[in-house]
Amino acid sequence: MSIANAVVIGSGMMGPGIALTLALGGVKATILSRAEESAAKGLATARAQLELLRENGLVTEENAERAAGLLAATHLFDEPVAAADLVIESAPENMQFKQELFERMDCIAKPECVLASNTSGLSITAIASLCTRPERVLTTHFWNPPHLMPLVEIVMGEKTSRDVAMEIRELLARCGKVPVVIKKDRPGQLGNRLQMALVREAVNIVAEGIADVEDVDLAAKAGFGLRLPVYGIFEHQDMVGLDMGLAITQYVAADLYNEPNAPPLYHQKVAEGKLGVKSGEGFYDWSKKDAAQVRARRDAFVLDFLKRQR
Repeated sequence: MSIANAVVIGSGMMGPGIALTLALGGVKATILSRAEESAAKGLATARAQLELLRENGLVTEENAERAAGLLAATHLFDEPVAAADLVIESAPENMQFKQELFERMDCIAKPECVLASNTSGLSITAIASLCTRPERVLTTHFWNPPHLMPLVEIVMGEKTSRDVAMEIRELLARCGKVPVVIKKDRPGQLGNRLQMALVREAVNIVAEGIADVEDVDLAAKAGFGLRLPVYGIFEHQDMVGLDMGLAITQYVAADLYNEPNAPPLYHQKVAEGKLGVKSGEGFYDWSKKDAAQVRARRDAFVLDFLKRQR
């Protein structure tokens, strides 16, 4: 099946960037939101993201013009979904909401339509449980910000067709993304499982007084994190030798945080209302640190990396 027409549900943080990705791959992409105003805002965001890519030489003038013509927005639901070859939802992370949404889409969409969720953690098997065609349901988890981050995780549910997963993988590759297929529907998918292992040990290091928050972040940014974009985990293990890697892992593993729950310090922060940027304090005191600057630095680094990869 050729995917020429897609709907992206959600005009907030993720939806516009996902729609832009599809448009850059030659797919007509319609941002669907509950209200006409928010749909228009989502379309404006996607166009601004496209302009950012164009200004940085990451898309040609010709491709930018073509993608702009393929972007649209609507607050209507039934007609766009009924016409779509692919629907990607980027709605709040609420299982019941997603199940009901997918059940509704399953009733409206044509039989060959692929239904996808951008969920970063919920089970796609459970999300698809009310659908009559669960073999055509999967996760496409775009990493934030989706117009910049290359990775998209395609998670197969228990009944997802492998052919459908491969079709979406090929589409996303044509859109310029780096798609990976997760063959088992497990909490955290792939990237977040790796990230969560790092997060819980980082929190444990601070809780035990081994190092301060600032130095943990510096160690990640100036050490192993700096080489990860071009030097993978298993590449490193093979380069140093598995005999040495085994010895180090065996020695260190016994002292790592190994409880099947979040470290107590994390629970304590949340109980105290220290939720991070939105409350003004988390692991950092954000009255002394500029969140907008941190995001801008992140995005500038990713842009520079992408330009160097061309």
